[in-house]
Amino acid sequence: MRVSELLIEGFGRLPDLVESAVEGLSAEQLRWAPAPGANTIGWLVWHLTRVQDDHVTDLIDGAEQLWVSGDWAARFGLKPDPDDTGYGHTAAQVLAVHPDGPEALIGYFEAVSARTLEWLATLTEQDLDRVVDERWDPPVTLGVRLVSVLDDDTQHAGQAAYVRGLIP
Repeated sequence: MRVSELLIEGFGRLPDLVESAVEGLSAEQLRWAPAPGANTIGWLVWHLTRVQDDHVTDLIDGAEQLWVSGDWAARFGLKPDPDDTGYGHTAAQVLAVHPDGPEALIGYFEAVSARTLEWLATLTEQDLDRVVDERWDPPVTLGVRLVSVLDDDTQHAGQAAYVRGLIP
């Protein structure tokens, strides 16, 4: 198995997780929090998609985030700020993420995922050793960054599924 195939397999599992976490829910249910200050399903799926959009875009030469280039932000009641990925959000900022329904979450994720999978197919084993972030010790390679994004997305999809199970 080629490394690109392995990454495609991993990232390719995310769409089903995202869809099963949000499909059939109302906009109100997507904004429901199980406790004050907790993350909502809508925020969790928005955040995991924003992270993938932001981080993978940084790895693709000349690419622009789909969040910025498309009309997605309006469907979430937000501005198309390329720096707003949800990291460090306060409880009020979490509640300010208002997807207009599951279609907004699924559509945005599908667009980001399709671009990610297409780009992953171009990678070689040698590409994974390229340093993409020197702010860390040791510096972060492309391979490590991709595993980090996949891990983050998988965890948040699982959290969204868990919160869905708590909806009264």
